[in-house]
Amino acid sequence: MPEPFPAPAADPAAPGIRTGVEIAGLGVAVPETAVANAPIAARLGIDENWIVTRTGIDERRVAQPGELLFEFAAAAGERALAEAGVAAADLDLVLVATTSNDDLMPGASPRVAAAIGADGAGAIDLNAACTGFVSGLALACGQIESGRAASVLLVGADLMSRLTDPDDRGTAAVFADGAGAVVLRAADPGRIGPIVLGADGANRDLIYASREDGVTKMQGHDTFRHAVDRMTEATLEAAALAATPLEEVDLFVYHQANARILRSVGERLALPMDRVVDSINHFGNTSAASIPLALEDARLAGDLEPGARVLIAAFGAGLTWGATVLEWGSAA
Repeated sequence: MPEPFPAPAADPAAPGIRTGVEIAGLGVAVPETAVANAPIAARLGIDENWIVTRTGIDERRVAQPGELLFEFAAAAGERALAEAGVAAADLDLVLVATTSNDDLMPGASPRVAAAIGADGAGAIDLNAACTGFVSGLALACGQIESGRAASVLLVGADLMSRLTDPDDRGTAAVFADGAGAVVLRAADPGRIGPIVLGADGANRDLIYASREDGVTKMQGHDTFRHAVDRMTEATLEAAALAATPLEEVDLFVYHQANARILRSVGERLALPMDRVVDSINHFGNTSAASIPLALEDARLAGDLEPGARVLIAAFGAGLTWGATVLEWGSAA
């Protein structure tokens, strides 16, 4: 019989493998260009109020020609590292969740790692659409909890304006651009609970972008219904697994897809709406970036403080969805 593989090496600064994970830093980066509803409404031949009523969006950030996704991802990552006090050279892994990489290949993550100086880190892209940040959180936590990594940079970044038909009234006013990142590191005890993930490929045609035209197509009514159902279910499952009643959650940070979806999930779960973060009015739907952007928005508003119990959940193309409960910040 061959000898078993040795156990993964523990963090040399720790007395043993630490099986928990904490968020040590958060950073975001968005384009400087803000686009209000007026020019979009004029192009589509609709009233500006129609956009607000249907989506809850007043403006969105849009990248200009020549601006690259990996640059926004790297900028967000550097800000997260600075807040965490972690050197890029000490990262074990860089994960970038995106559906809108600058090239078919290589992925965005190696370029991000190079840009920030994470020369010793592995680099992986993942595509779970708007669920990408939650999916990436699950992968990062798995690496750290197993002892195979001590620190991971997770970035959610999308330039969705480049995958959107400007003449499609169902998507043109919704999708936008941005990046958000967190530094995850080993901690004892951990501050991130069990992560729920789900998928339903049979409904792939509800949201997709084909290689032929590279434009996002969405069946709005059915997508809305699935989004509300799945995020409601994932919220309840994640809270149950974390043994946390919804009444004890300080903040609910859902994927910012549509203000009506946020309201519907809140109403179905009887949540106080002042605890449901809504940043879509000025960011739009930034896909994998929306949850870290919403977290930063809540922090700037004074609603996200160290020790807060936060439930995050997302839904996206695939179909994919996920959720978890976490305690915000570092115990250090």
